[in-house]
Order: sequence, then C-alpha cells, then structure tokens
Amino acid sequence: MMSFDKSIASLRKELKMSQTDLASQLNTSVLVISNNERDVITFSVDTAKKLENPLNTSVGYLLGENDNAELYKSPEMLKRLWDISEFKEEDRKYILYTLDALIKNVKLKSIG
Repeated sequence: MMSFDKSIASLRKELKMSQTDLASQLNTSVLVISNNERDVITFSVDTAKKLENPLNTSVGYLLGENDNAELYKSPEMLKRLWDISEFKEEDRKYILYTLDALIKNVKLKSIG
C-alpha cells in the first residue's frame, strides 16, 4: 500500500500536474508540496480534504483505507454511493436489490 504522501505525488503526476499547479490550487508554496512528497512533512486532514478536487480523488484513497483503494479513487462511484445513502431506507433497498441483480447478471455472463 502506498503512503499518504506518495499517493499525493503519484496522483499529481498521473494528472500531469506540476507541484506549482497543485501548490497554487491549495494556496500554498511549492516548497510545502515538495516537502510533503519527500515525507519531510505530512498534510493535515483538512489539507487532505482540499486535495480531493484538484487530484480528482477522495481522502479514503489517499489514506489507503483498504486493499481495494482504487474504489476510493473514483469520485463518480463515491457520488453514486453518497446519493444512495441519502435516500429513504425503502428506496435504498430497491436500488441495492436492482444493483445486486445487475452485478449477478454481469458475473454470470463472464463465466459463460
């Protein structure tokens, strides 16, 4: 699993974003970004939250919350989950039931 600081550097590079670009978006200096990427300093949780938009990710991905950290990298998936979580319990049950059926269908197609 990649460290918090290395995750930031990796995503920044993947997005072809310079340290200067990221520093500008966070309203900080290039030195702060550089020191973070070299593990000299570690960003606070508040700063980690500010990284979500410019790096198109989530704090969960940056922190490597589980072995499937790629899931946390997808803001589109996270938005859908967030939307579902705000529905009434009964609506959530129907959506998840339908989603389970679609997932099962796709898995069965891949077997045969």
